[in-house]
Amino acid sequence: MNPSELIDKEIADHPDWRGQTMAEIRRIIRETVPDVTEEWKWMGTPSWSHNGIRCICNAFKDMVKVTFINGAKLGDVDGLFNAELGGTKWRAIKIFQGDKVNASGLKKLLLATVAFNAAKGKGKAKSATAGGARTGKPAAAKAKPAKAAGKTSKGTRTAAKAKRAAARGARSKR
Repeated sequence: MNPSELIDKEIADHPDWRGQTMAEIRRIIRETVPDVTEEWKWMGTPSWSHNGIRCICNAFKDMVKVTFINGAKLGDVDGLFNAELGGTKWRAIKIFQGDKVNASGLKKLLLATVAFNAAKGKGKAKSATAGGARTGKPAAAKAKPAKAAGKTSKGTRTAAKAKRAAARGARSKR
């Protein structure tokens, strides 16, 4: 199945108000950003992108949540964001049973993601000589942090974990 068909199935799997809400959100996204790409990410999350992810939408037991990946950087003039407000990256809209989707506010946020993602792609390019890569000069060596005591070559075991494992082994031999 392609991503659009998987999103169709996700909506159909919620024959109640959640599926209707997801279908309405999808319709608004497609109308507002006609060249949007529908994707299926993270083993079951409908997402929409173009020059970067715009938003994702998930149905939960008691709500539908629309998360804007760069929501903290967007102007929310209609005050739609009501979740994930403390972080520096995401913002979300939680829609509960009986709530109406604010189509005009959602459209404004989607258009803001279009502008944000376009500007992000036009940001300052890295210097062609960054790190000496193109000047013939060697790049400055970066100091590597010293290995913590008790770490394996793969770096998966800390000293505390090693002590606990040793203690469990000693107890099982008694």
